[in-house]
Amino acid sequence: METLTLERDLDLTEIINGEEVVSPSPFSKHQKIVRSLNRVIDRHVEANGLGELYFSPLDVILEEGLNRLQPDILFIRKNNTSIIQDWIRGVPDMVCEIVSQGSFRWDTNIKKEIYEKYSVPEYWIIIPELKIFEVFTIEEGKYKLYSYAEGEGAVTSKVIEGLQVNIKDIFEV
Repeated sequence: METLTLERDLDLTEIINGEEVVSPSPFSKHQKIVRSLNRVIDRHVEANGLGELYFSPLDVILEEGLNRLQPDILFIRKNNTSIIQDWIRGVPDMVCEIVSQGSFRWDTNIKKEIYEKYSVPEYWIIIPELKIFEVFTIEEGKYKLYSYAEGEGAVTSKVIEGLQVNIKDIFEV
């Protein structure tokens, strides 16, 4: 039997503040939420010609050797597509992290601070166990809560024009 050698490791490795962090693959519930949210956003983005939508694993290199993250979902506006290269090399317009068991501190504090440092215009945090969906936008260099839903309702995006996401479409999968 022949062995296939890959040019690049296919693990979930990020570089966070200069340190390599390896994460286990997400559970199926996490992936169902990613799939559902991706469908809702992609339909809107495609119908309105707003830009490009990607999902993990895809490296977002904010600063070579210091911060290379893999957000669960990311959006890049049409006027920012020059950052789409072999990986994403630069600042996306929206990143989304879906909190998994064990990632709460990483997603709500550490990664949030990194995205804020590089002025990612919009940061979404989704906490499935609590059915919470938060949308933060950059104002004067700091994230401020822009839209919020818990249990029911909808959130809106400032960056993805006209997008409204009903959280029932995301959590009831």
